[in-house]
Amino acid sequence: MSNPVLRSVHRYPVKSLGVQTSDEAAVEPWGLDGDRRWMLVDKAARVITQRQQPFMARISAVLLADGAIALSAPDHPPLRVAVPGPERLVEVELHRDTVTVAEAAAEAHDWFGEVLGTEARLVHLDDPARRRAVDPQYARPGDMVSFADGYPLLLTTTASLDALNDLIAAGDRPHEGPLPMDRFRPNVVIGSTEAWAEDGWRRIAIGEVRFSVVKPCGRCVITTTDQRTAERGREPLLTLARHRRVGNQLLFGQNLIPDGTGVIRVGDPVTILD
Repeated sequence: MSNPVLRSVHRYPVKSLGVQTSDEAAVEPWGLDGDRRWMLVDKAARVITQRQQPFMARISAVLLADGAIALSAPDHPPLRVAVPGPERLVEVELHRDTVTVAEAAAEAHDWFGEVLGTEARLVHLDDPARRRAVDPQYARPGDMVSFADGYPLLLTTTASLDALNDLIAAGDRPHEGPLPMDRFRPNVVIGSTEAWAEDGWRRIAIGEVRFSVVKPCGRCVITTTDQRTAERGREPLLTLARHRRVGNQLLFGQNLIPDGTGVIRVGDPVTILD
């Protein structure tokens, strides 16, 4: 087995919308530059994700140089949304957190309402340095996170996906596999490891940037959603429940907190520090 290497880098400019893949990304204290800085909320100001709206997988959001986003969806005209100013700060609910955000222009709300067929408001994380802290059970004082579910970055490995797909092929619903990595919506994908090696990592470096590996990632129904068609099946949760259950969590991937900043690039060596 050769040394671990960074295989791919992924951002999700709007939480739960389509992925934007690149060859490199700047690592900020709260995650990759531009990752999950936008989010949808309902009329009660609660987060909307693919859990409730699987069609969100088919909506594309491309991060532009000035922080704005370019939106597109099947059978709808594209829309460019500028970063909102500080004049309309509101509070929204993201899982157990109440977060202060800036509302986008009304035309963005209207566009998402038409695409999703339900009321939806687009909001922006204006100040990630002070808006939302990482769970203190796993973080240091001052560790912050964007609109990601709980941690700044998510890591997966190609070897563990291959092993999971082998288990799916031997299970009750082999026709649902093999699954692509996009089901798991990682930020960084690592190659050239043993399957499940990441379970034992505690600190790593990708290129020159160091990270703490703080917690396995518990998976939800989004992983059963085909990211191209928005159709749902039962895998990988069926197989994870048999082979990767710890308590009430079905595990795949590891959550990361940056220990520094810098730029990571596809092809960077991955060093296991601890």
